[in-house]
Amino acid sequence: MEKQGALKKIDLQQLMAPAGLVIIFIAFSFLSENFLTVSNIMSILMSTTVSGVLAMGMTYCIIGGGMDLSVGTNMTLSMIIMALCMTSMGLPIMVSVLMGILAGTFIGAVNGFLIARMKIPPFIQTLGMMYVCKGLALVISGTRPVYLDNTWFLKVTTGTLIGSIPNGAIVLLIVSLIAYFLLGKTIFGRYTYAIGSNEEATRLSGINVIRWKIAAYALSGAMAGIAAMLTCSRLSSAQPSLGEGYEMEAIAACIIGGASPKGGEGSVQGTVIGAFLMTVLLNGLRIMSVPAEWQTVVEGAVIILAVFLDIKRKGTK
Repeated sequence: MEKQGALKKIDLQQLMAPAGLVIIFIAFSFLSENFLTVSNIMSILMSTTVSGVLAMGMTYCIIGGGMDLSVGTNMTLSMIIMALCMTSMGLPIMVSVLMGILAGTFIGAVNGFLIARMKIPPFIQTLGMMYVCKGLALVISGTRPVYLDNTWFLKVTTGTLIGSIPNGAIVLLIVSLIAYFLLGKTIFGRYTYAIGSNEEATRLSGINVIRWKIAAYALSGAMAGIAAMLTCSRLSSAQPSLGEGYEMEAIAACIIGGASPKGGEGSVQGTVIGAFLMTVLLNGLRIMSVPAEWQTVVEGAVIILAVFLDIKRKGTK
């Protein structure tokens, strides 16, 4: 009987996010005739691409018992590097994109190394790196946007290959499938769960915790690089002042999707649902002409509610 009760609790937790998404979607469909339109649905897909990709990497960090507050400004710095490689250096598009993703991966790996090897708390380390990336993006760009005019690259996010579905949404789908495979079907995923559940026990069992922690943060950085490509393509430019705030959207998507702030729990599919839930909620509020400042209040309240429900589910005080 106790096992059945535990299973019911788990099933309820897993159903809360998708149920919430469906309820919010239906509610706004009735409240506004402008919500359930093809153009608005495509807008929701586009709006979820960047936050969704960033949340994929954040999922690994949170499951592993940490977090990455630098993903937003890491994306900005990677975007500046990517754009400058295309313009000032004249490198081919694919090489420039690779350079941006590698830059993001390197920053993530540095975070992972300092957290795992030097024992710097994840919150402090990634908060510091957030400002380092923000400053470097401003310095490298000279505080000015870097504009792009390559037609092919500009279609990477906003173009369409399958019907009217934007390419950015297809990239999000591909990234999600890869993240799902790594988390659920590989040693990397199993060790990430183990580290988040009990790091000391994992270390004593002979697993190289430092290596796998670095890998998790490097993956988060790589996702920031991919998000940089999507953002750069969508805006036709690299904006050095962009990036702050994205880390909170990524964390919100993970927590709402069932990832525990204490580590050891979470899933890619839950994160995707959490990302769409936040996007649909904010999109609906915007269509209902709710002031932007109140949208931010609602976003924060949803995060608090998600953490509260996680605590209640575990029966902690």
